Amino acid sequence: MHKVNISDVKENPWQSPKGKYAVAFKGISEALGRGRERESGHRISGDAPERPPFDLEWNRMPPGKPNFPFHAHSAQWEMYLIVSGKASVRHEDGATEAGPGDAFIFGPNEPHQITNSGDVDLIYYVIADNPVGESGYYPDSKKWKVNKTSQADRVVIKGHEADYFDGEE
Repeated sequence: MHKVNISDVKENPWQSPKGKYAVAFKGISEALGRGRERESGHRISGDAPERPPFDLEWNRMPPGKPNFPFHAHSAQWEMYLIVSGKASVRHEDGATEAGPGDAFIFGPNEPHQITNSGDVDLIYYVIADNPVGESGYYPDSKKWKVNKTSQADRVVIKGHEADYFDGEE
């Protein structure tokens, strides 16, 4: 068994180039060994069949910031659990306020975005199944994101290859 305590997991801050979007995250699944070799010598990778069927991430967002542009995943499910703070959760039917203890889920092709609507940091967990062959769509800017082999190896297109933030900020 491999165990980690969230207080020991490194927080990774992220912000869009112009600062419109911001979130800091702790990759709990990575801290538990996804992408590294286990003591047994087996590698826990991002490739099926060796990878776990889900990933867990802790997120912290500053007041007034959305996490990412409004987007939908082609195959991925994401479940959220709000720990503290207030969120405005944008979805295809509008927006819904959420707070501590609230949980919600988005399936494939369900556009979503979370904004910290409070005056303190918003803390939440995300559990995602991270399917192989995932792509995404950005309804506001009408772009597609295609992952070639990994999240780091993505291509964003808008009739032609485009920058991730083209039309977003």
